[in-house]
Amino acid sequence: MSKLYPLKFEPILKEKIWGGEKLHKVLHKKSTKKNIGESWEVSDVEGDVSIVVNGDFKGKSLQDLIKIYKAELVGERVYSQFEDKFPLLIKFIDAKEALSIQLHPNDALAKERHNSFGKTEMWYVMQADKEGNLIVGFKKDSNKEEYLKHLEAKTLLGILNVDEVDEGDVYFISTGRVHAIGAGVLLAEIQQTSDITYRIYDWDRQSSDGTYRDLHTEQALDAIDYTAKEEYKTKYSKKLNKASNVIDCQYFTTNFLSINESISIDNSNKDSFIIYMCVKGEVSIVYAQGKVENINKGETILMPANFSKFEIKAIEYSELLEVYIK
Repeated sequence: MSKLYPLKFEPILKEKIWGGEKLHKVLHKKSTKKNIGESWEVSDVEGDVSIVVNGDFKGKSLQDLIKIYKAELVGERVYSQFEDKFPLLIKFIDAKEALSIQLHPNDALAKERHNSFGKTEMWYVMQADKEGNLIVGFKKDSNKEEYLKHLEAKTLLGILNVDEVDEGDVYFISTGRVHAIGAGVLLAEIQQTSDITYRIYDWDRQSSDGTYRDLHTEQALDAIDYTAKEEYKTKYSKKLNKASNVIDCQYFTTNFLSINESISIDNSNKDSFIIYMCVKGEVSIVYAQGKVENINKGETILMPANFSKFEIKAIEYSELLEVYIK
């Protein structure tokens, strides 16, 4: 039986009414599809399970490998909590046009209504056109009555927070937080394994067949978090050749790595897989007596939990998101 090694997966590309060409032209995703909005990099969502593209396991699914290797792949604590279900969904997203204004239910609501995990997520902005923006949360505390009044009048933007964004900006999207990716934004998304979205406003646009996408007005009412924050953008520091913590929540931890040389990674105290998303440059991951796997900008790799030590070498100045579960 083959032993575990760093795993790369075939991107699952999704055409979207709001999708564009950056996943193809900037991140070099190969597809004949038009309007590609999402590239699912690591997924265990039913019907969209990731397939390995490198090494001896080429053609096997992520689910196959978890069933065989269990804690060796994901970590003892992760396996005891999630068993054969991989807990995270990793994506790159290109919004040529604005996404619908939406939110995601918490674990309790998602379990009750959909037998699913909730959907806590985070965004890392890789590129934004001039005036590219994100809608995140309310400007000030609101309530159902005020929200419904603005929803019916199609004036939701009057009570929602809109931030113009740039490369490197990070936003944490807790469950219940109203949000939307604006036109011209390319980003990396890290989230719980769930595809449950409550769409509350879709800009009155029609699909190519003349229909409108479903809205989830009633379901959303009890799922929305109507409280506001003073600041929605996540502040973090960047340290060259050292991990800088960006997000630390019960569902995932994300660190930022900027690298221009070689750094050693010690995973022995994490008891978790590690996912690396390359958001700039190109690096080599050196493991197991000099074996090498490269990842470029727009590529993702999963390091099994039983890889306690390995090295990341910058081929050029590079930036990575490092994701695992505590």
